[in-house]
Amino acid sequence: MQGLILDYAGVLDGDDEDVRRWQELLAAVRADGIATGILSNVPGNDEADPIREWEFRGHVDAVVLSGEVGAEKPETAAFQAAADAIGVPLNECTMIDDDILNVRGAVESGMIGILHTAFDRTVVEIQSLFGIEGEF
Repeated sequence: MQGLILDYAGVLDGDDEDVRRWQELLAAVRADGIATGILSNVPGNDEADPIREWEFRGHVDAVVLSGEVGAEKPETAAFQAAADAIGVPLNECTMIDDDILNVRGAVESGMIGILHTAFDRTVVEIQSLFGIEGEF
């Protein structure tokens, strides 16, 4: 796997401690040469500002908003836009989302899909899949 794409709402928008832990994990993933991105079904207005901060601050390589690309998760076109934005083939990407329909859509599009329910569970899956060591 060469790319990690995450949903924002329900995954990255937790409390301050979870945000800090995500940022540390994403730094480790990126340090290991894995491209990272956020794919959100947000339309792209002011509601997108907190999401764009993740790219602006260097926590992810790209932010893709469905309202700007004209396709929403679970459509393959939305996943493809995110993969293109991070420069990784779709079938080399993993999608993390808290909505099972989006995870299913990612898998049907050729990605690995992980259903996010809690950081501690998701981090174990990411570490196993990408070979990332450390405490997060």
